[in-house]
Amino acid sequence: MPPPRRSQLWIRSLALGVGGVLASVFAFIMFSALEALARGRGLSLFGNLWSPGAGQFGIMPMIAASLLLSLSALALGWTVSLGCCCALHLRTCPRLSKLLMGILRFMTAMPTVVYGFAAVFLLVPLIRSALGGSGFCWFTAGVVLALQGVPTMTLVMDGAMASLEKETGITSAALGFTPLQHLVWVVLPSMKPWLFSAAVLGFGRAMGDTLIPTMLAGNAPQFPASPLDSVRTLTAHISLVLSSDMGGGEHLSLMLSGGILLTISLLVSLTVRYISFRGRRR
Repeated sequence: MPPPRRSQLWIRSLALGVGGVLASVFAFIMFSALEALARGRGLSLFGNLWSPGAGQFGIMPMIAASLLLSLSALALGWTVSLGCCCALHLRTCPRLSKLLMGILRFMTAMPTVVYGFAAVFLLVPLIRSALGGSGFCWFTAGVVLALQGVPTMTLVMDGAMASLEKETGITSAALGFTPLQHLVWVVLPSMKPWLFSAAVLGFGRAMGDTLIPTMLAGNAPQFPASPLDSVRTLTAHISLVLSSDMGGGEHLSLMLSGGILLTISLLVSLTVRYISFRGRRR
């Protein structure tokens, strides 16, 4: 039975209202970023040096740090997620599989500050004593961001793998495949779109996280020469500039950083939608 016309009107009005608010926020951030480029003498904000005392407000070190940190966290987290997903579906030990799934679901509910707080008192001293440096560095933040993204990527892979196993299980059993052969030769090659989709979601989450880079990366606006160097990401830069209550070039860099992050988030969202659309068509 179709819903009443009044209900349809309310739903459409609500959808238009939410869409209008989101469009307004998007337009405000993008126009602010363009204004920052205009007032900041074009590409000068994309310089390599951040030194407010000398009038240098380049955010290129923050852009590079955000990309390096997100990609390194993605490489580690995606690999661990794929291993966890394969362990769940091989079912060599049902009790361990059930325990692993419970831990992953519990990790999705943990606040980000818990990861950061635990890393400050556990991981940072360990890295400081084993590898040197202050411990607040690219490597520490990358490890914690990877750990934080593992549950989300694993659950995405798990849903796709469970569906493909149901579709191909009888055929593989009729061909005499073992569970490991079925997983490696049939399921994994068939779930490439979902594997890539999980990677895109993991990258987007690592790129958009603020608290972990602020607490663990060291907040040094520089190009890192090694994983043990301190870095400052775009999200950490925004939080630090907002808390300092500064004006001028600092706030211009803030607006430009927001525009860059919004553009990256939009590209990630469109990529996920495109992958999902291709997967449904296949």
